[in-house]
Amino acid sequence: MPVGELLPVRDLQACCAPLTREPIGADNAESLARTLRALADPARLRLISMVASHEGDEACVCDLTEPLGLSQPTVSHHLRVLTDAGFLSRSKRGTWAYYRLVPGSLDGVAALLATV
Repeated sequence: MPVGELLPVRDLQACCAPLTREPIGADNAESLARTLRALADPARLRLISMVASHEGDEACVCDLTEPLGLSQPTVSHHLRVLTDAGFLSRSKRGTWAYYRLVPGSLDGVAALLATV
């Protein structure tokens, strides 16, 4: 995996056992840290929650800017980070982009952090 590339969420469980079961290798730790950084922002955590709980389980950028209190370019940036990390999927309809939580994407993070 090239330096700076995110570890896809779908590969979290494949690469890494729960952190308390066995030591994680240096390469996997670097990749995992970059992936977790995508979640380590209050606006991004709110965006995941807002998208997942939105009617129809998807939300348009236009539905997210005002409740989040950030500009459309800033919201779009955060959504791109979450999409690149594999937490959200994106579909374009006309001039707007719609986002949906990738099924199971948060399960990989939860399993990785499990203590059993």
